[in-house]
Amino acid sequence: MKNIFSHGEPENMYKVNNPKSYIVMPKLPQKLEKLIDIAYNFWWTWTTDALELFRRIDRDLWEEVYHNPIKLLGSVSEQKLKVLESDPSFIAHLEDVYKELQKYLTANTWFYREFSKSHPKCCIAYFSMEYGLSECVPMYSGGLGILAGDHLKSASDMGLPMVSIGLCYRYGYFKQHLTDDGWQQEEYVENHFFRMPMKRLKEENGSILKLFIEIPKNNNSHLNDEKTSKDGLEKIFFEVWEIKIGRNSLYLLNTDLAENSAENRNITHHLYGGDREMRLKQEIVLGMGGVKLLQSLKITPTVWHMNEGHSAFVVFERIKALMKNNGLSFKEAKEFVASSSIFTTHTPVPAGIDVFSVDLINKYFNHYCKDVGIKIDDFLSLGRENPEDKNSGFSMAVLALKTTSFANGVSKLHGVVSRNMWRNLYPNLPSNEIPIDHITNGIHANTWISYEFATLFDRYIGPAWKDEPENQTIWSRVKEIPDAELWRSHERRRERLVSFSRKRLKEQLLRRGATRAEIERSDEVLDPEALTIGFARRFAEYKRGTLLFRNLDRLKKILSNKEKPVQLIIAGKAHPLDNIGKDIIKYIIQLAKDPDLRDKVVFIEDYDMNVAHYMVQGCDVWLNLPRRPLEASGTSGMKAAVNGVLNVSILDGWWCEAYNGENGWAVGGGEEYTDLGLQDEIESRIVYDLLEKEVVPIFYSRGIDGLPRAWIKKMKDSMLAICPIFNMNRLMEDYTRKFYLPADINYNNFIANNWEMTKNFSKWIENLQSNWDKIKVLEVKDNIKETVILNEKIEVEAKISLEKIFSKEVSVQLYWGYLDSKNRITEPQIVEMQVVDERNGVYRGVIISDRVGHCGYVIRILPKFNNKIIYRPNFIKWY
Repeated sequence: MKNIFSHGEPENMYKVNNPKSYIVMPKLPQKLEKLIDIAYNFWWTWTTDALELFRRIDRDLWEEVYHNPIKLLGSVSEQKLKVLESDPSFIAHLEDVYKELQKYLTANTWFYREFSKSHPKCCIAYFSMEYGLSECVPMYSGGLGILAGDHLKSASDMGLPMVSIGLCYRYGYFKQHLTDDGWQQEEYVENHFFRMPMKRLKEENGSILKLFIEIPKNNNSHLNDEKTSKDGLEKIFFEVWEIKIGRNSLYLLNTDLAENSAENRNITHHLYGGDREMRLKQEIVLGMGGVKLLQSLKITPTVWHMNEGHSAFVVFERIKALMKNNGLSFKEAKEFVASSSIFTTHTPVPAGIDVFSVDLINKYFNHYCKDVGIKIDDFLSLGRENPEDKNSGFSMAVLALKTTSFANGVSKLHGVVSRNMWRNLYPNLPSNEIPIDHITNGIHANTWISYEFATLFDRYIGPAWKDEPENQTIWSRVKEIPDAELWRSHERRRERLVSFSRKRLKEQLLRRGATRAEIERSDEVLDPEALTIGFARRFAEYKRGTLLFRNLDRLKKILSNKEKPVQLIIAGKAHPLDNIGKDIIKYIIQLAKDPDLRDKVVFIEDYDMNVAHYMVQGCDVWLNLPRRPLEASGTSGMKAAVNGVLNVSILDGWWCEAYNGENGWAVGGGEEYTDLGLQDEIESRIVYDLLEKEVVPIFYSRGIDGLPRAWIKKMKDSMLAICPIFNMNRLMEDYTRKFYLPADINYNNFIANNWEMTKNFSKWIENLQSNWDKIKVLEVKDNIKETVILNEKIEVEAKISLEKIFSKEVSVQLYWGYLDSKNRITEPQIVEMQVVDERNGVYRGVIISDRVGHCGYVIRILPKFNNKIIYRPNFIKWY
């Protein structure tokens, strides 16, 4: 069905030529002016007192403006402002919140205490295609953006010196509406930046800061000389909007300017919109434009973090600047850039990676190659798994992996999946040693916890849970929360979810033109006391949104039990081009009309952060049913857990690490299937069994006092196991220690002494490339007889010819372990061999035979720089 919604202007809008432009800002009485300072710092989004302050201004209006404090302050009546100005209680509340903000901004943070002396100039640049900060700034589509938003909030909490770059979307992602038969339609609503809590950057003289990047001129465009340079390059101008996130800033680039062609104005119109060429231009602006902005602001990051491959073009702009400003060669600059760069992949399948055609890359980067003095084929090879394959496209993930020194997946299982997915980049290297680590995702607990649970935690755990959410000792006090108070707090959230769902359902029915009877019946759907299951996520096929509906008779029996009622609340969007995902939504909507289900199954349209808050705070069970191992991590279940909601999930993504048998339920045992139909049948039965035999009985097993004691125990077990580990502070500490600090050290080491290490490293790599294939293992001797006694020493001596490579530049290893039936080493151990005769290339090592069975060893050689092993494609020798 054709999209009936337009993001254009209404036909009846009165148009005039060249209207005089001006900006209207909220005017507040002097006593209330501090509200502006609070509103323009997203600290308010995770601070209960600040949120309550804005609610107090006008609760109905706060909901009407969708929790946007700038629109609120611009819409509230003068009469109301006068009342607030003369209200001592409100003024005291305002002063308290303002002081709390100032205290937050000047506090002694974790990073400052731990690392300010050892890393005094550390600065982290974080790039992401989307950011989910609040529903009032709708420039996110889902999990990637929400994670990025939480990342920035925790970076501020912990005092990491971070600056972030993204795109400023005029229409963002779409708003979802469903037709009466359930077909998803997309509406694109314009974002009015001046009505949002963000500010446009200006030059010191007060003029708007505008920068540009250059791309080849489009043959169809008719640009004046000012926009086109002599060598046929077209300028893309962009302005910059700043969002303050606690102590740090997020800068969003906007190309929707009069100086640009209509085509280039569209670059920042839609998140994930347009064709492949538009996506390429978006990623050029994000990566290369982001570097230009930081240069203009005189910000010098020592660490560069790419959240997914969308921003990987950042490396080329950095290389170009280093060559121009510091006299480095392309190879030297590339090695330096890699030394301080980090790449986080969120994708478990190759189909999810951005890959651009050779023609597009040729079109947009031929001029770049001429500027930096490399061949286009050399450029293309950086984005190809096999550089010799001239027919393959240009992969942004491959580019990121080849030009960074640190890479990670977003859960332990996803790390394994990623290493297997990209093993062709590292031929002859065992999968477990491929240099792609993992850092499991987490959530910013303050953002996602309900007011009721936050208050409960403050009272019984102490406010330290906000500042140290990774502290296991703090969370152990969850046991001290009285069962009755925990349960009542949770029940209030379920009641609010039901009330919210009824209201949204009524609005949906009105919009669809439903009958009066249907609209009136919406006030009676759902039961505030019934066991409530939540299922909310992107509707992609692998998420299996229909698995729970596979056996309708069995599902109806579970939902229709009058003594133990169960209900489902569902939400989520399908990508505009994903008709399979849209069909899944349509199927669910049609099922929900069944007389046996219509009061038990509700689909909430337009899933966003606001809907997510209600759902993760108010459901009893959070259901997750992806095909393993296609869920890279997932975080919605973590948000549910901090609110006492129990997970029922496939053992995929983060749940593999979190599940301990007591803190929720696992669907299956982590099996992976080749027969997908069989998988769906087996796992749907497991879900029904869990609901019938465990989940529902435990929920409705009540004591004399009406409390489900066994359920409450599982709630506490869940919070104890999940909250201290799957939070953003733990994630940020992992990134800091594993990646950020080593990258900062690399940066400073590589620039020291007029880039001495950079130049030496580049020469070293060049020498390796010329001489690696000349390395030969000439002779190997050992003391092995036919059998070896347990714990006996096996002494191995090898004679190796390194040609023009020095012994300190290699790691010669004994790689040993059990042998399987195909003579492959399993459960390997590694022993570093020591050079005992450098002139003749003699190395010795000792294996302690600490295992019984069929074992074996081989010798392998890896490159080493400054005593650190370097994993590079094709630089590995086995013998």
